[in-house]
Amino acid sequence: MHAAPNHVTLGRSGLRVHPLCLGAMTFGTEWGFGCDPQLSHAMLDRYLELGGNFIDTANIYTKGHSERIIGDYFRTGPGAGRRDRVVIATKFGGNMWPGDPNGGGSGVKSMMDAVHHSLRRLQTDCIDLLWCHFWDRNTPIEETMRGMELLVRQGKVRHIGLSDHPAWVCALAQSFARQAGGSPVVALQIEYSLLQRTVEAELVPMAIHEGMGITPWSPLRGGVLSGKFSRTQPPRDDGSTRVRSDSKYLNDRTWAVVDALQAVAARRSCTVAQAALRWVMDRPGVASTIIGARSIAQLDDNMSAMAVHLDAEDVALLDGVSRPELPFPCEFLDFVRTGIQNGTTVNGIPSEPWPMSPRSDAERW
Repeated sequence: MHAAPNHVTLGRSGLRVHPLCLGAMTFGTEWGFGCDPQLSHAMLDRYLELGGNFIDTANIYTKGHSERIIGDYFRTGPGAGRRDRVVIATKFGGNMWPGDPNGGGSGVKSMMDAVHHSLRRLQTDCIDLLWCHFWDRNTPIEETMRGMELLVRQGKVRHIGLSDHPAWVCALAQSFARQAGGSPVVALQIEYSLLQRTVEAELVPMAIHEGMGITPWSPLRGGVLSGKFSRTQPPRDDGSTRVRSDSKYLNDRTWAVVDALQAVAARRSCTVAQAALRWVMDRPGVASTIIGARSIAQLDDNMSAMAVHLDAEDVALLDGVSRPELPFPCEFLDFVRTGIQNGTTVNGIPSEPWPMSPRSDAERW
């Protein structure tokens, strides 16, 4: 059974999106995996039928075919006439032109060319959310922000987001937009799962502070947390899955997480994948979690995570078994909380009395 959709606003914007975003990297078979156009259209049908309204792609996915499949669906296919009812997000930055140094990256020249071709393939006059796909170390972030603002002013783009950028770059970009009176960054796309929690050090708190809705990608760590694999059932290298038997993620830590997920799934009468997705969906700052599927059955299973509820015991178990080692000063700041709060509770976070604090006026200099 699928719960009725409860749409959320994306970051500090009025854009309403479904809590589960349909990732379209699997649309097209040009990369050696994925779905043909017919199956891709069937998955779009099913996603929209279940209340979904947020589709994520990129200029480079399956050599541009992913965008074209989406464009065909809404122009002349089963979704004809429904384009304005959905939120289409795409990305620029990947280089589609071998040998051309300006074919990729986040400079204005590359950006404008990429968006021109994305609009052509998507067969639409406006991109609802444009992502800068990844940080381009060779382009000043100010230039990237100026270019994206120009696209907004031209009416080709409605909202902008950053994908796979360091936290300090995102904060600088948002500060530039704020000072220039330009369009703010409303969303941040990052890898986030029970096996990738290092983003909790800086990216997640930065996004919350700066009003960027988080859209996690690979919430099942590329299928490792799909429930298909365990200590006694490793993946088979027969092409049926992208997870290979020699994957660096198949280790004792992963199996401990899978064991915990199996326990939670048994308590909640859901699948391992649904439990893993629900954990990500419930994390602070997360707006819409990106799911990818290669079959209608996979899509249905993922969408059913909407109906899953994890209680405090479930979350504590999953948090504990997946807790990452975060860089300085994360652990130190947790340590000094007692010295700051000194026995008080602030924003729901309690603290013990600080033993080195003065206990009376007589002890206080």
